[in-house]
Amino acid sequence: MSSPLPLLVQWFSFFLIFCQIFHASRADLGTASQYSPPYTPSACFGSESTQFPSSNFFAAAGEGIWDDGAACGRQYLISCISSVLPKACKPGETIQIKIVDRAQTLTSTPTKRGTTMVLSNAALAAIADSNAPSLNIDFRQV
Repeated sequence: MSSPLPLLVQWFSFFLIFCQIFHASRADLGTASQYSPPYTPSACFGSESTQFPSSNFFAAAGEGIWDDGAACGRQYLISCISSVLPKACKPGETIQIKIVDRAQTLTSTPTKRGTTMVLSNAALAAIADSNAPSLNIDFRQV
């Protein structure tokens, strides 16, 4: 009779590979642009000054993640994947941002409309060259 151990090892190997693939697919791909002050009033918190994190890493939600306002206060980990501006991304940089506004109703004009997120100047500069008009990003809600 053959031992069940080789079969068990095969299934365990398959399980580990499956877990790695599943784990890697948690993030979403999207686009980002940036906007400049004034940042208030915002669609989420009006003119409340405490809405902004001390890091100044915040964003306005595009329609794809706005979720009828439920996006307000959500936090995301984001990193730059690519840009139309060559070598704009800062490799290995990931930041946490807070959604404080709706991209469609911003007080100031974003560098590009229709993106997944519109980042504050500080947030975009932390992950890419601030001259980049838009970015392709990897993002995950935390």
